[in-house]
Amino acid sequence: MQPNDNDIIFKSYGPDFNLLETLFGFFGTADTSFASLIEFLHTLWTVYSVIAFILSALFIIGIIYAYTRITQFGEIQAELLLEQEKLWRELHNGHVENERWGSVQAHIHSDNPNDWKLAIIEADVLLERMLDKAGYAGNTIGEKLKSASARSFATLDDAWKAHRVRNQIAHGGADFVLTQRVAQDTLVLYERVFKEFDFI
Repeated sequence: MQPNDNDIIFKSYGPDFNLLETLFGFFGTADTSFASLIEFLHTLWTVYSVIAFILSALFIIGIIYAYTRITQFGEIQAELLLEQEKLWRELHNGHVENERWGSVQAHIHSDNPNDWKLAIIEADVLLERMLDKAGYAGNTIGEKLKSASARSFATLDDAWKAHRVRNQIAHGGADFVLTQRVAQDTLVLYERVFKEFDFI
């Protein structure tokens, strides 16, 4: 019997049991595949973790190696710089200082007493340059000598004795009598100081 336009057709809006049966049937058959997928993902994660750990360890080792090499390179550069500075001092400053010390020696062997005084004064100028180069603080030679320690300055007493003679010359003027023997002994004191610091 065919329904006509006046017939009322009731539709069911409840759950589609055929669809549920289909889905449950699918999951029922997919249990094995799902477990295999979980196991595969677990294995994949384990492999990824191992690889990530190895790579991290290699990166850390690489960073440590690079830092070590950079430090070594810096030390090498510092040594080269020190050698170059030493060479420059030998070619320039050392040459000038040796020439000036030679001038001091020439003055002390003169027969003119004024040259003996000049030798002491020039030697004291070299002493100040030496103290500056050694890094002693102070505005005058006296202050620089006061900042020095006998533990690191073996000839400190010699420096003081020689500098006092220079002060006597500077403050005594023409009234101060300097013998050649005293001048020579004073230069010996200066020379000891300069040799301790490898200045001449």
